[in-house]
Amino acid sequence: MAKILVVEDDPEMGTLVERGLTDEGHDVTLVRDGNAALGQALGEDFDAAAIDVMLPEMSGFEVCRRLRELGKDLPVVLVTARDAVDDRVFGLDSGADDYLTKPFAIAELNARLRAHLRRRAAGTPTVAQAGTVRLDTVAVRATVRGRDLPLSVKEFSLLRFLIQGSPEPRSRSAVLEEVWGSSEHFDPTIVDQYVSYVRKKLAAADADVAIRTVRGVGYALDVHHP
Repeated sequence: MAKILVVEDDPEMGTLVERGLTDEGHDVTLVRDGNAALGQALGEDFDAAAIDVMLPEMSGFEVCRRLRELGKDLPVVLVTARDAVDDRVFGLDSGADDYLTKPFAIAELNARLRAHLRRRAAGTPTVAQAGTVRLDTVAVRATVRGRDLPLSVKEFSLLRFLIQGSPEPRSRSAVLEEVWGSSEHFDPTIVDQYVSYVRKKLAAADADVAIRTVRGVGYALDVHHP
């Protein structure tokens, strides 16, 4: 069981999220605005937070930024109806760990929170590196030879998981469990799609790292030494 802070100003949505997380076994505190969220976070230690972006008085972006300034390093999932790339980037730059777009299934929110909580409990290293590719898991920033490698949250998490498992291959089910939080609620072909996205970006950045398909198993990371 984890202590989860939920920040949602819509009463119906807030109740729905609270019930869904409680049914999962979590201890949930629901507040309606950003100021209340900061007050709760200062008074209690939470294991994770799900924060709506469009809040009265203070946006979810600002709440997340202030939590980080206060030294709160709990996993934060921003929840919003806005799906523009700039919004997602702004959210991650504010210190969020993940970004979930409405409408969403409560099972997916639960899955993402489980994945973040599992990584925190395992003490995931703050830097993952393979060849010229470097991932800063705190800033959620990827670079190749010091130059930014633009990755979505899921692409970043996928590449990090492959780097940490290298040179052993990772199965699709293992990737789903780690990156998407569950191998039951997602089609395994989504892993193939995201591997394709990351491959193209690594190639475009002239990285010395490539993702290799291991037939009948999954995927592994190869570093090409000169």
